Amino acid sequence: MIRKLASILTLLAVMWIAPARAESLRLVAFGDSLTAGLGLDQSDAYPAQLEKTLKAKGYDVAIANAGVSGDTASAAAQRIDWSVPDGTDGVIIALGGNDILRGIDPAITRKAMTDIIMRLKQRGIPVLLAGMQASANLGADFAKSFDAIFPELAGQHGLVFMPFFLEGVATDPALNQPDGIHPNREGVAVIVDNIFPYAVELIERSENSG
Repeated sequence: MIRKLASILTLLAVMWIAPARAESLRLVAFGDSLTAGLGLDQSDAYPAQLEKTLKAKGYDVAIANAGVSGDTASAAAQRIDWSVPDGTDGVIIALGGNDILRGIDPAITRKAMTDIIMRLKQRGIPVLLAGMQASANLGADFAKSFDAIFPELAGQHGLVFMPFFLEGVATDPALNQPDGIHPNREGVAVIVDNIFPYAVELIERSENSG
């Protein structure tokens, strides 16, 4: 009788634990048109391609695309709570491009990025922050203030940090669409290669925090 009861309890424990282990790790790619994949099929946007690459390497993940074209950091901060649903295991933040294009005061961008990060930290969600870099034509003072936002916030909050989201892609005509701003499929492939090790670090943190 005792052995039978023990077997039943063991079976119930396995049934209870197994579904949690069987679920894919749920990541959210949070950003602007660079995340949304403007000008590309959704299957060619970086979140879908990163998910495909991670799965090919043995990582069981599902990446939701929460990119909204035109979003500044301030606009994104207003939707962070509902764009990242409960049960999310990690978030990749790639913002700032529109702040640069509009010449928004870096102090405003910093405040919005801080708000986004703090909201996710309060929910216990690990973050991968992808940096952006201002173009030189906006002036040295602007570029210095803007570029410092991302490494400083990553350091202050202990985030996984990718120094520049468009590393090797920005300003290269062969890797961008005709607008010279948004990556084409080949550009997305470079982004995915670059962000892959940081995404793996985010996954490891997510698994450890869970």
